[in-house]
Amino acid sequence: MNLWITISLIGLMTYGIRLSFIALAGRLQLPSQVEDALRYVPVAVLTAIVVPDLVYHNGALDLSPDNARLIAGIIAIGIAWRSRNILLTLIGGMGILWILRFAFHLP
Repeated sequence: MNLWITISLIGLMTYGIRLSFIALAGRLQLPSQVEDALRYVPVAVLTAIVVPDLVYHNGALDLSPDNARLIAGIIAIGIAWRSRNILLTLIGGMGILWILRFAFHLP
């Protein structure tokens, strides 16, 4: 029974935290510096998720030319920079990764 009470309380707290931001969105004015800083949060979070997967292989840092993920990631960054198109970036990056893996047998 304690487990269900704990799970319910954690769920209610999570719901309350998320609801507070929605309920206060129109009433609370953030300083302009905070709003400027919050614009960089999605980029920082995405970078923190993606970069380790590109540069680590089997738990070790791998910056070699044999790292297919790193090469595909660099090419995808170039595609994103030039095209500013998310779908084209995803298709191009995955296409390069598959070509490197299957044609050149890179890990």
